[in-house]
Amino acid sequence: MFLAKEILIHEKPFGFHIITNEILSKLNEIKEIKIGICFLNLLHTSAALTINENADPTVRSDFKRFILKLVPRDFSFDHVLEGSDDMPAHILSSIIGTQLQIPIENGKFVLGTWQGIYLCEFRENAGPRRIRATIYFEK
Repeated sequence: MFLAKEILIHEKPFGFHIITNEILSKLNEIKEIKIGICFLNLLHTSAALTINENADPTVRSDFKRFILKLVPRDFSFDHVLEGSDDMPAHILSSIIGTQLQIPIENGKFVLGTWQGIYLCEFRENAGPRRIRATIYFEK
């Protein structure tokens, strides 16, 4: 069996945000799933999804500082139609990626003790973000 659902994540500022609970709160159906897998696809080209440390907030601030050095916003990009943060956001989205696969067992995501799902927001003034969740499962 499968289930498909679109999840709306409210707008976030530039940075790395743990959204595990936001996603789970909109996927109540997984509580009934014995075993399955959830595919998450972020429907945007200027943000990303990843799984990483969910306890120490300095991990997220270090990520933010690092990506600003990795893809500097003051580089002379040609694609600046939507602002100077647009092309760096596209590059970082491609580097980090927009899709995740998360196992489900006994009604819960199978994540490590210190793992959480991040929305990596690369725009200064982004709007809400849409994530398509597709779940394949057995009850």
